[in-house]
Amino acid sequence: MNDLKDLFLLDPTMTFLNHGSYGACPVPIFKEYQDYQKQLEKQPVRFLTDHVYTKLENSRIALSYFVGCNQDEIIFFPNPTTAITNVIYNLGLNKGDEVLMSSHEYGALVRSWNDWGKKNQVKIIQQEISLPMTTDEKFVEEFSKGINSKTKVIFLSHITSATALIFPIQRIIEIAKEKGILTIIDGAHVPAHIPLNIKELGCDFYTGACHKWLCGPKGSSFLYVDKKHQTWIRPLVISWGKEGDDPTPSEFLQNFQWQGTRDLSAFLTIPIAIDFYKNVIHHNQLFCKELIHNVYSEFHSVLGTPPISTGGNWLGQMLSHPLPDNSPAGLKEKLWHEYKIEIPIFYWQGKQYIRISIQIYNSIKDVELLMRALQSLN
Repeated sequence: MNDLKDLFLLDPTMTFLNHGSYGACPVPIFKEYQDYQKQLEKQPVRFLTDHVYTKLENSRIALSYFVGCNQDEIIFFPNPTTAITNVIYNLGLNKGDEVLMSSHEYGALVRSWNDWGKKNQVKIIQQEISLPMTTDEKFVEEFSKGINSKTKVIFLSHITSATALIFPIQRIIEIAKEKGILTIIDGAHVPAHIPLNIKELGCDFYTGACHKWLCGPKGSSFLYVDKKHQTWIRPLVISWGKEGDDPTPSEFLQNFQWQGTRDLSAFLTIPIAIDFYKNVIHHNQLFCKELIHNVYSEFHSVLGTPPISTGGNWLGQMLSHPLPDNSPAGLKEKLWHEYKIEIPIFYWQGKQYIRISIQIYNSIKDVELLMRALQSLN
């Protein structure tokens, strides 16, 4: 698999084990991205008033097939944080209503929810989900304890960021439907990581990043909005809407697609990113997942700390593991400066973790180097 590294723009002198944070863009996708930027600069007016809407439609159609929804239910955002924040500030909840999420949610969005909740006197509840993760039934039972008559919204990650766990969200969405609770799913790490069919999930809103595991350019993400909600979801930035140049018949799309002058090139590369996934990434993913399961055992052996799940279906191509309490200060910087390994180390709920991501450009040698480094530094 080493030859696959040549398809990416990553510095070949480093060992990059942090694909999960910002992704990595392959050469052919990045070239198309730059080609669109050049087209924009050659004739900005024609590109932005005539050509861009057809190209955006092509991207929506390709992405809708890929994630399992209708093309007029997708709008593009630079990142999932912006997408979810737009939904949050459209919610018409009342004083005393509750939003339920897990204790594993992405920190930036927890801050966004708390800020909005404070202003609107809505309670934001983070339901404790205990570790280690063992069974789907235990997860559903623990999360469901937070649901009551005041719960109006459930916000839940499909794959968590800090703990890198695949949550069994299907049953939670079904319970929410039975109780008339709105569901907003953060799937930032999902597209091209694990199979996704949004319509089969049945949630109300879903966001995903195209610049992470789909390997698109930075700043390419989407928000799915079920058609029944499109009459009340409005963009936070109000621009020309139906009075502009967008020829699409959907006022929902018109409102969101044009939000003032901006470079839309990243969104236009989504079809080629999907082709790259199908032709190059997909048939190499099994190796990546097998390597993650090997790391699962090696982390436990090398670090001497217990894993946070039973492995198996909880894991995709990422894995978080607790570090020993006596780990040296500045371990992340030591790994970089002494071994040129890029990997995140962070605190979550008072404990220090290391999170590894395996993409097709990674190899067994990368993992071996990390393990040797951890043994020497711990």
